[in-house]
Amino acid sequence: MTQSTALTIMKLGHSVFLTGGAGTGKTYVLNEYISWCKAHRIPLAITASTGIAATHVGGATLHSWSGTGIKESLTEMDIDALSQKKNLYDRYTKTQVLIIDEVSMLHAYRLDMVDKLARMFRGNQKPFGGMQIIMCGDFFQLPPISKNNQNKDFVFYSEVWKKLNPVVCYLTKNYRQQEDSLSSILNSIRKNEIEDGIYDTFQDLLDNPASDFYDYPHTKLYTHNEDVDRINSEQYKKLKGKEIIYDMMSKGKKQLVDALKMNCLALETLKLKIGTQVMFIKNDAGRKYNNGTLGEVVEFSTDNMPVVRTLNGNTINVVADSWHIEDDGKILAEIKQLPLRYSWAITVHKSQGMTLDRAEMDLSRSFGFGMGYVALSRVRTLSGLRLLGMSGNALAMHPDIIVFDAELRKKSERAVEALQKY
Repeated sequence: MTQSTALTIMKLGHSVFLTGGAGTGKTYVLNEYISWCKAHRIPLAITASTGIAATHVGGATLHSWSGTGIKESLTEMDIDALSQKKNLYDRYTKTQVLIIDEVSMLHAYRLDMVDKLARMFRGNQKPFGGMQIIMCGDFFQLPPISKNNQNKDFVFYSEVWKKLNPVVCYLTKNYRQQEDSLSSILNSIRKNEIEDGIYDTFQDLLDNPASDFYDYPHTKLYTHNEDVDRINSEQYKKLKGKEIIYDMMSKGKKQLVDALKMNCLALETLKLKIGTQVMFIKNDAGRKYNNGTLGEVVEFSTDNMPVVRTLNGNTINVVADSWHIEDDGKILAEIKQLPLRYSWAITVHKSQGMTLDRAEMDLSRSFGFGMGYVALSRVRTLSGLRLLGMSGNALAMHPDIIVFDAELRKKSERAVEALQKY
């Protein structure tokens, strides 16, 4: 399905599951629909399954917005207490469209809890009390954290998913990877068609890295935090010269500000020197850089702001950007900081949603389904990849997801056919 077709289906008022491979533009379509709703004064709530994902879309976590908090179930006493809260009543009854980003990391019980509260507050027994639901995500990416390795954690096993029966908008055109062997490999992983030739390709990358790879800035992707913290600290300490410190600014309720700080990739205190290797951690409205664009601090302007030269040679005078939590058009909390962080190394988890020009990765300690896929899909081409190691299960995908993905593709094709007839 094309991006324009997906947008048309959303504008017709259908509840939708927006999905597709890495780099197909899911976030772009989601932001376009959010802008359209705001332009038409349609009351909407923007949420996501995790704090980091929420900062990307300028919203709140679903468990915060919904009032469920960290609870894994709701007792009758819980429901009675929540029903007395006017702010929740106003929130549910005024919202016409509920956005849920990175839904693949959401537990099934969480979606059922939100549905239960929505039906109660709205006095309507339709799924989510009749709200239009836009869920966005890719089940091949990192799954919800499971305590007991349960197969039924995935959100599509929830009762309300079946009742809602969202229209599937499966985006197919890849805007990140070029039409090369990496794109083919990623598609093969998604279809569970991993042949010996794919492993041969990765073995060749292990044995014969590109000779000019280290001539350019690149990011190291690791599966564990301790590796990332160590590398970034070691590399920064090697730099000489003047250090300039940038402190984060904030406003709003302390609890919400603290949540933003905890879940945003921006640092409360950012220290920079000339030579610091950095990564932009937000998409620029003027499209000078994207979330994941790599560069190096080459100088400081007269007002001590960093000047970054990106991998493609562009020079950018960096200014502070903002992250906020918004509800019904009102900003409840906001933080401001330079949209930069050290890029010598980053975890695979925090790289989700980024597009990297060049990355060195060690997948020898991969754990959990989807980790290898997320890491590999960050880069545009095989030439931008340096592989240090790969475990036997690095490319493993959950068998339930492989079966479910085939169903999603078919449903998306039927949606296109139905729209054409309409």
